[in-house]
Amino acid sequence: MKRGRPNIRNKIQPKILEILSKSNFPMNVSTICNYLSSEMKKPVNWNTVKKYLDELVKLDKVQAIPLPHSKEENKTGLIVYSIKK
Repeated sequence: MKRGRPNIRNKIQPKILEILSKSNFPMNVSTICNYLSSEMKKPVNWNTVKKYLDELVKLDKVQAIPLPHSKEENKTGLIVYSIKK
């Protein structure tokens, strides 16, 4: 029998992909975090969502789109995520 806490990766990654596939526009980490928290009915940490989004980018399932900084030239600002087509 396996002991310990069950792996949350198996719950969060499919939910992230589901949220991004239903969305018509790219989303930032905070927005995805809010959707996940409301669907799972418990708070989900921003760092956890960011970690799993980075893993999905490495697996080539999600695309990270860096936006230009709003006030400073030649700097990247917010990063938004969308499902890779």
